[in-house]
Amino acid sequence: MDVILLERIARLGQMGDIVRVRDGYARNFLLPQGKALRSTSENRKRFDEQRAQLEARNLERKHEAEAVAEKLNGQSFIVIRQAGETGQLYGSVTARDLAEILDEGGFTVSRSQINLNQPIKTIGMHTVAIALHAEVESEVTVNVARSEDEAERQARGEDLTVAGYEDEEALEADAEAEGEAAAEGDATEDGGAEGEVAEEAAADGEAGETSAEDDSDTPTA
Repeated sequence: MDVILLERIARLGQMGDIVRVRDGYARNFLLPQGKALRSTSENRKRFDEQRAQLEARNLERKHEAEAVAEKLNGQSFIVIRQAGETGQLYGSVTARDLAEILDEGGFTVSRSQINLNQPIKTIGMHTVAIALHAEVESEVTVNVARSEDEAERQARGEDLTVAGYEDEEALEADAEAEGEAAAEGDATEDGGAEGEVAEEAAADGEAGETSAEDDSDTPTA
């Protein structure tokens, strides 16, 4: 279907461009959202007559989106979900879920504005882009965790997946091995010192015996 774009659409074109799109995309998104008109002679004439008004409306929407973006950009939202030890969710977090979570946080965003190529299926910190306007985009962090405590730990940079635990265990094992090696080194040093003391004592003993023998050989008056 050929349509006239009423605003800039990413990867499609600018306002006023006539582009060919799939019928379903036009009927389900562009036309009902007021983002395009069917490309007919009547609609082309209508667009030309209303172009100035459309441009003014688009500029106003852009300014509104920029104001929201200033508040939204960089925000973090916690999503609590059940997951296994590997961090794999028992389900997923979809664009619809995120739209509801953002709405609870005071930001009205439609799921179509959330650029989520595929649902989130693991715990962790996920960066998601929000298209507030064709020319205005924000990024938020979605902290998916199994509990509020885990969410706080993830926000501090901890990896709570199995890989993260394995790394942590490896570090602990290394630290333990270093501690054992240090203890063995100390023991060796202590043993060496004790050996030196014993050798010195033995040497002193031998010297004492030799002195005693020399004294016994000396004739008395």
